[in-house]
Amino acid sequence: MLQAVFTGITAYISTSIDYLVILMIIFGTTSRKNKWSIYGGDLLGTTVLVITSLFIANILKLVPEDWILGLLGLIPIFLGIRLLISNENDDESTIKKRLQSKKNIFFNVAIITIVTCGADNIGIYVPLFAQMDLANSMVVIITFFIMLSLFCLMGLLLSRIPLVANILEKWGSYITAIVYIGLGGYILWESGTLMHFLS
Repeated sequence: MLQAVFTGITAYISTSIDYLVILMIIFGTTSRKNKWSIYGGDLLGTTVLVITSLFIANILKLVPEDWILGLLGLIPIFLGIRLLISNENDDESTIKKRLQSKKNIFFNVAIITIVTCGADNIGIYVPLFAQMDLANSMVVIITFFIMLSLFCLMGLLLSRIPLVANILEKWGSYITAIVYIGLGGYILWESGTLMHFLS
């Protein structure tokens, strides 16, 4: 169980370091009274991504050999290498434009979460869920939503400290890339894929 909690924390942080900058932008450009709408939108967007990942992972569990599923670990490794090479950053002006409609802040944040995090989150979550049983998957999901709450709170508090935003914007993608590659390696090892090819 502790391993599942640690895996959930690592996976969430790796997919959300860059998103923390987006949360800071969102909190910094909207009224304080909208903080619960922002949290709710983030919750909805993340729920959609987790359910999608679980659905895909359960289909992939029909594959008979565990070591074949372990090949999914190549996805986070690819995402990490791509991030190191391209060093992509989210477009701040696009986010601010999306948030201009104040009355729909809840759905706007949900859309921003899905659009900016979708590919990476699904690419990381599917390989993790594909090799976990139901109990460990539930522990990881609960961990995700606890981390989501913490990240929203951090986004709100750090939006008042521009220096932190600059540091995250500069180094966040590199940290994310390294953790992606580490998670991919963990999946390849844990599923027995590496040992299958080495033997």
